[in-house]
Amino acid sequence: MFGFLGWILFGLVVGIIAKLLMPGRDPGGFIVTILLGMLGAGLGGWLGRTLGLYAPDQPAGFFMALVGAIILLALYRMFTRRRVTSG
Repeated sequence: MFGFLGWILFGLVVGIIAKLLMPGRDPGGFIVTILLGMLGAGLGGWLGRTLGLYAPDQPAGFFMALVGAIILLALYRMFTRRRVTSG
C-alpha cells in the first residue's frame, strides 16, 4: 500500500513518462508539466478504480494513470495556447 509520499513519487514517474510521450514546449515548463502529470495520474487512477476497471495493485492502474496524465497535459496545452494566442 502506498502512503502519501508513495503516491507523489508514483505521480512524478507517470508525469515524466507522459511528458516524454508528449514532446514539445509547454507554456509552464517542465516542472508544471510534471505537476500536471501527477494530478492527471491521480485522476486517471481514481477514475479507473471508481468505475471498477481494476482493483488496487493491478498493472492496469499504471496504464490508467498514464492515460489520465496525458489527457490532462493535452488539455493544459490546448487551453494555455488558446489563451496566449488570443490575448
